[in-house]
Amino acid sequence: MRAVVQQTLTRGGYRVTALSGGAKVPAVLAAGGIDLAVVDLGLPDTDGLALTQLIRASHHIGVIILSGRGETTDRIVGLEVGADDYLAKPFEPRELVARVRSVLRRLDERESKDPTEEREPTYAFNGWKLDCSAMSLFSPDETAVPLTTGEFKLLQALVERANRVLKRDKLLDLISTNDAAAFDRSIDVRVGRLRRKLGDDSKNPQLIKTVRNGGYIFVAKVDRL
Repeated sequence: MRAVVQQTLTRGGYRVTALSGGAKVPAVLAAGGIDLAVVDLGLPDTDGLALTQLIRASHHIGVIILSGRGETTDRIVGLEVGADDYLAKPFEPRELVARVRSVLRRLDERESKDPTEEREPTYAFNGWKLDCSAMSLFSPDETAVPLTTGEFKLLQALVERANRVLKRDKLLDLISTNDAAAFDRSIDVRVGRLRRKLGDDSKNPQLIKTVRNGGYIFVAKVDRL
């Protein structure tokens, strides 16, 4: 499988570093030059989900999970630990290349913006700041809070439509990136992750509230800076 992935991505025009397990991943990432990791959950020496969490916690790169377990619950778990996409085996090589391109394109949005273009707005709420041009979230103590592309797009959609109930299918449309990770339950997963990062108590949320049979609503007062 490693050889297939390496050959597929090399033919797709990418420089590929192939590792037989997770032990060497931290050193390779620390050396720099890596834009995206394709992580197989069935590794011989490391739990693939734990490795995904480690990568997400320490590096701002794309992560795509490969797994023979393609059930919805497995995909939800993969997204919950921070993966940008999840691809079940067996897969078409062209689909893997398309997923890699999609994730990298989304990650490159900030860098590829023309500096002469008008900046996108920055929003403030409850001491937090969401800089849409830099795709960055800052806590009340001005600490940068890392978000995946999906988390950022979801938070932006909620903040820009504060005090409006947004159904899950509407949110899917707003954050759609033409990848298979965008399915109904993924909204719930991303909302859960956003709440944790925002310190928003899921039992008594003060920012993102759940509307039974309706979806979600961002209830904080939002100022455009």
